[in-house]
Amino acid sequence: MRTQTWQWAATAVVALGALAPAATASATAPDPVQKGLNALVNPDSVPGALASVTDREGRTRTYTAGVGDVATGAQVPRDGQVRIGSNTKAFTATVVLQLVGEKKLRLSDKVDDHLRGVLRGDGIDGRKITIRQLLQHRSGLPSYVDYLDEDIHPYEPRELLARALKHKAHFGPGEKWEYNNTNYLVLGLIVEKITHRSIAQEIDRRVIQRIGLRHTYFPAHGDATLRERHPQGYYQSAAGAPLVDATEWDPSWAWAAGQMVSTNTDLNRFYTALLDGRLLKEPQLKEMQKTTPATYPFPKGARYGLGLVRTPLSCGGVYWGHGGSMTGYETRGGVVLKHGEPVRSVNVAVTTQPGQAVKDGMDEVVDEVLCR
Repeated sequence: MRTQTWQWAATAVVALGALAPAATASATAPDPVQKGLNALVNPDSVPGALASVTDREGRTRTYTAGVGDVATGAQVPRDGQVRIGSNTKAFTATVVLQLVGEKKLRLSDKVDDHLRGVLRGDGIDGRKITIRQLLQHRSGLPSYVDYLDEDIHPYEPRELLARALKHKAHFGPGEKWEYNNTNYLVLGLIVEKITHRSIAQEIDRRVIQRIGLRHTYFPAHGDATLRERHPQGYYQSAAGAPLVDATEWDPSWAWAAGQMVSTNTDLNRFYTALLDGRLLKEPQLKEMQKTTPATYPFPKGARYGLGLVRTPLSCGGVYWGHGGSMTGYETRGGVVLKHGEPVRSVNVAVTTQPGQAVKDGMDEVVDEVLCR
């Protein structure tokens, strides 16, 4: 089962203001968010769901549905910690763009300007790939995720990169868009080379501590636990198969592309702070919001910036976020702007990596909230 679990997870994971006391959503009130969460859960496939909605004044409402532990029937903890998967890319991109603002690198720099000779292979040349192309998934690098071991174990970033470089480039730099964790693996290495500190330390001091994300962290190498209250996360090998507890699952293979842990409310705070200019200078935030058309794993009409996704709303307009997928958990959400200012944010999580129908349902909850 462990081997089957790893094989499935390795191919599936690609995604994807001051805080007022959280208000409890009534189980009997006809609240559209609660209705949406209730529709997501299924005891045979999606045990639990949780969400957080924050308005422009920082008032937050939290929601839960289903159960947090199928073995005990325990409730889903309100605003519990989850693995946020590729939301980590937005954190990594923020650090890179801060370094751009500090003139420690440029978006036009080539990888070889900072990691000389590291990117070489069949159609791969670090002298031709830019920082911008890495941030926007336009490098053409092969995906290391496709070549991981069947048995999960703690990985080192250089080991992961070596696996990718054994394979041919998917296309020439800048020719196409293709979502790929290898891009953010290289960005993490560049951050470490420039700062002489780990990507975990840089995300912590430059983002987490700066805006007070009290429940967010980058797990230490080999740490498979979740530190605070959390729902159990589950893996299911196929529809109708047993749910397997995958809560304590080593995330090091995702590293700068997807290793982090957070809560829905902290994610709301992060994306709000990012979009209102508390983390980046205006020129770098504008660069982050320059987008190109994106396809899988994002919704129809989505566009990818520099570690930030622009998604259309059914009511008109767009929202900004990223989303993430990691063994045991799936997250969706973002922030809607009015006259350039964040006015509402929402993040939704479920306790499996679900099928497309549930992912679509999560997107519908996000759309419902942000269209109010």
